[in-house]
Amino acid sequence: SGHAFARDTIQIVGSSTVYPFATVVAEKFGKKNEFKTPIIESTGSGGGIKLFCSGVGIKTPDITNSSRKIKMREVKKCNKNNVGGVTEVKIGYDGIVIANSKKTKQLEMTRMDIYLALAKDIPNPDGSQKFVPNPHKTWKDVNKTLPDIKIEVLGPPPTSGTRDAFVELALEKGGCNKIKWVKAMKKKDKTKYTAYCHSIREDGAYVEAGENDNLIVSKLDANPNALGVFGFSFLDQNSNVIQGAIIEGVNPEFSAIADGSYPVSRPLYFYVKNAHLDVIPGIREYVNEFMSDSASGDDGYLAARGMIPVLEAERAKLVPKVLSFTPM
Repeated sequence: SGHAFARDTIQIVGSSTVYPFATVVAEKFGKKNEFKTPIIESTGSGGGIKLFCSGVGIKTPDITNSSRKIKMREVKKCNKNNVGGVTEVKIGYDGIVIANSKKTKQLEMTRMDIYLALAKDIPNPDGSQKFVPNPHKTWKDVNKTLPDIKIEVLGPPPTSGTRDAFVELALEKGGCNKIKWVKAMKKKDKTKYTAYCHSIREDGAYVEAGENDNLIVSKLDANPNALGVFGFSFLDQNSNVIQGAIIEGVNPEFSAIADGSYPVSRPLYFYVKNAHLDVIPGIREYVNEFMSDSASGDDGYLAARGMIPVLEAERAKLVPKVLSFTPM
């Protein structure tokens, strides 16, 4: 058979948010089994799916991690490149936090505040129904209850699933969608609506900090006026240095993300290339390790690292579907 030259190590790419969780699973898996420890690269969700969907064969990844659901156009790209069967595995949840240094006070804000601070164009503050370039310079300009400090937010780049989810959950759902005439625009001209509701400022108020969340943490420590956007697990791991803003009255805490009351949270996934299942050794076993109670259960080792587990009732339904998902 042509499998003699197959790789003997699983190759994984994708989300920087899922990366620390996948790394722990890979290490446990490598110690426990006769298989080699998978090689994992943090490329961002979009970058990972692009590599994953580039084709089938040992030069392409077996698994891609994603902090958002795969998009229809990505599924089409996958299918075009003969990556037919793909298994979607939902592993848990993550909250997106907007954090600052503990040297200063914890902020309380709404998603509307975040939208009005960070969108490239916002509805004209004079009430006329048109968009204007974002005029806000300080948080106080946005909302009188917020501090009089320059808007400076360090966050992920466009290739990041965290950025995609942040834009969708905070800017669009928590901002745009709350303004009647903007919401009405969605029905009339979805392209225009999306362009306005998904565009982040490019005038220096939002600073792209790459796919390196640790770098953001050290920059926040150095600059107490700056804010940073990242997944909850990084807040959890650095809670001695940084604190998350209270959003709409809810603290970014484990239980609030698990029960959905924290407004900026999203599910986490990985995608498996079915064509590689019987070619690259250990993929099924790796998936089983990830989905096991000891890893992603309520008291699993991933919860200890800040991943929010899928609730018990939903978990029971997830596992059987693991290897039978084909996106159309």
